[in-house]
This record gives sequence, C-alpha cells and structure tokens, in this order.
Amino acid sequence: MKTVLCYGDSLTWGYDASGPGRHAYDDRWPSIVADALSGRVRVIAEGLNGRTTAYDDHLTAADRNGTRLLPTILATHEPVDILIIALGSNDLKRHTGGGRVFEAVRGVERLVEITRSFASSFGYASPEILIVSPPALVPTADAAFDEMFGFAIEASNTFSQAYGRLAAELGCHHVAASAVCEATPLDGIHLDAANTRKLGLAIAAALEPLLQD
Repeated sequence: MKTVLCYGDSLTWGYDASGPGRHAYDDRWPSIVADALSGRVRVIAEGLNGRTTAYDDHLTAADRNGTRLLPTILATHEPVDILIIALGSNDLKRHTGGGRVFEAVRGVERLVEITRSFASSFGYASPEILIVSPPALVPTADAAFDEMFGFAIEASNTFSQAYGRLAAELGCHHVAASAVCEATPLDGIHLDAANTRKLGLAIAAALEPLLQD
C-alpha cells in the first residue's frame, strides 16, 4: 500500500463557502481519492486555509509559507510514496505572492526542489510528485473575496498551462483542476461538494499509473 501525502490549501482542507465552514469528511477531495483507490493507498490530508507555495502572510497567526513547513511535514509522514502539491491560489493575493501566476509557478518549483533534496533520516527515496494546478477563479458578489482575488480572474485562467509546462520540465505529473471542476460563485475561489468530488476523482485517475509495482 502506497502513502499519498496531499499538501494543499483550503481546497484540500475542504472549505465550504456555503457555510462558511468545512465540507463533510467524505466530501473532501483527499477522502474521495482514498475511497476511489481503497486498499491501494493510504491518504494523508495536509490542507491549511490560506497556505501559499512559498510566501509569508503576516496577517495570520499560523505559518502559511508552504516551503517552510514542507520539510517538517515530509519528515512527519515518511516514507511518502507520492506527494500531491495543490497550491497556488493564495499566491494571487497581492500581499503574499504578488498577484501573479508567475510567483505561484516559481513557488511550486521550489517545493519540488525541497522534496527532491529532502534528506530522509532512514534513507527513504524521494516521492513521485503530482502537481495540481488550481481551478480558475470566477466572479463573485462576496465583497471580501472579490477584493482579495477579483483582479486576478483573468490571470487564473493561465494556471493550467503554466503548471503543465512546469510539470513537464521537472518530470512531475500534472492534473489541471480547471479541466474537471469549477469554483463556486459564492466566493469565486472555493469548490462546492460536487466539484470537490470531481477533482478527487480526477486526481485518483491520475494516480492509477503510479500505483503499478
């Protein structure tokens, strides 16, 4: 049985914009993956609201910088066979990543570097890496989320292409969330339960070839 570590933000945590709150455990995409691949994978969900790829957010109490936390999380759960990196939306905030997909791509690249250079205390091999590009943003009437992300809707439509290029360059696998699901207009960025399920099933399908011994 392979261990799959899901390293992400609020989409991995299961943020439910209709609450607001959290989707039921069975409706979160890591849970969908575990169910779809039952008996073949052990899925660990490491989702944190607001997590960025590589940038500080000084407006929050918890550390949202994905590069700073990743080594500790890899050590906590080793051996990890497959790492899923599902980050980038929060890099579009102007006070974190700077509001461009460019920063998100560079951040994901750094996360891959950290993973591949991580020195396991027990000599475990580096995990396979699956990069999930975020779903595109959509317009919303929610004033707070519109202020945070509304300006970046057009840019967010380039996530899939930019991450796809990066994955090819680095020899990683890639799933484009925008190809299988859509953000809810309730806040313009998160997924409802149905779209979260679609994402989970797409990720499970992408993992199938990696489970062959």
